[in-house]
Amino acid sequence: MTNWRPDPLQLRRPAYLSLAEQIASAITDGKLSDGTRLPPHRKLADDLKLSVQTVSRAYDELIRRGLISGEIGRGSFVQTRPREPEPPYLPERLGEVIDLSILKPVCEQIHLEKMRQAFGWLSENLPSSSALSFRPNMVFPRHRKVAVEWLARCGLDVSPLNISVTNGATSGMTVALMSVAPPGSTIATEAISHHTLVPLSTYLGLHLEGLAIDEEGMIPAALDEACRKGPVRAVFLQPSVINPMAALMSEARRRQLADVAARHDIAIIENDILGPMVEDRAPPIAAFAPERTLYVTSFTKITVPGLRIGYLAAPDRYVAAVANRHLVSNWMATPAMAEIATRWVSDGTALELVNWQRQALKSRHAIAAEALAGLSYRAHPQSLHVWLPLPGGHVEDSFVSQARLRGVAIAPGSSFRTADQGWTPAVRISLGSTTESELRTGLGIVASLAQGDPEALLLAI
Repeated sequence: MTNWRPDPLQLRRPAYLSLAEQIASAITDGKLSDGTRLPPHRKLADDLKLSVQTVSRAYDELIRRGLISGEIGRGSFVQTRPREPEPPYLPERLGEVIDLSILKPVCEQIHLEKMRQAFGWLSENLPSSSALSFRPNMVFPRHRKVAVEWLARCGLDVSPLNISVTNGATSGMTVALMSVAPPGSTIATEAISHHTLVPLSTYLGLHLEGLAIDEEGMIPAALDEACRKGPVRAVFLQPSVINPMAALMSEARRRQLADVAARHDIAIIENDILGPMVEDRAPPIAAFAPERTLYVTSFTKITVPGLRIGYLAAPDRYVAAVANRHLVSNWMATPAMAEIATRWVSDGTALELVNWQRQALKSRHAIAAEALAGLSYRAHPQSLHVWLPLPGGHVEDSFVSQARLRGVAIAPGSSFRTADQGWTPAVRISLGSTTESELRTGLGIVASLAQGDPEALLLAI
């Protein structure tokens, strides 16, 4: 660090935020240049007569703002140059790390065999249009008709003319956002939402506004207030378990949100990638607001990760926009994958794998219940993950770092945060990304850290 030091006399409550503001101002004013190494947590705490936890919270706030970066074993450094957001999961599994960071369905030999059989069938039955045509309307009419069957299982009655076949949910989300909101628009979403939505909105020039949530998801009054305060073009919702908190929204809440959207004439983008795997769920929001909802679902999280195909169902007024945005961003979905998805929907394989996944998750949730006993966490019998709010005193960044040092990768909750108000540090833990044995070991390590002394974790950094 340079000769500049925070002034302890200028600290105000809350001290961590006041300290973060001092350092942020020094960076903005050029007193701290890019790459400058900040003092270790304990040294700065001693210098300023603060607790280590307060300094760590200040550093966490600066990391969240993108002003500094923390490197395990090296320290914290000023970062003034723009940096691409890092995914909450490991980009690849390294060494002996138990990877509970990436959201995956449970996969065993049956999934590999199903895909091998599908490619064997495809080698003998690939239509010429799927191999030789550049025109989506020459390739996908048959697939859209079969998609109607799958969307009916999801709770929707949709015409094939309103369905686009996409390369999975991310493609569907991107096209939906581009179709309803021009650059500069405001998109409302839950305060804890899809991790891809934050950078995607930035890339598309959209303003993302995180709104208050409860145990069911977005609070309708919060959406109504946001729409009254300023122009909101659309709301992005994940009402069925796939959201970070694994919440399942009731039918009453879905109807209320649909009513608010209708009152303010805004579009709804509904991400429902678990589809029929979630038992006893209410119909999709799209069923209550079909005239304004763009509904996204896919197969990767409920059948086989390699089956990167999905459906985007759009109301009449957005069909042309969806087709055009899909053309410029993807041209069309991969025909070979569409052939497999269509066959699996038609012959029952897709539903078979969905039922298999549902049963496999029962075992995973039983392991989680045993390993995390005594801790308050959120889950659903068909969720692919658990959401663990960190007990009092734990700092999220330190917790994730210590888990990683002990051989377990987990996703920091801040990667899913879209609003600052009411934030509680948390981690998301995938249940399907590894073997049951590794899951039990990994959860045991996470539980021991959560039940341990937060100060000890901070001292270890």
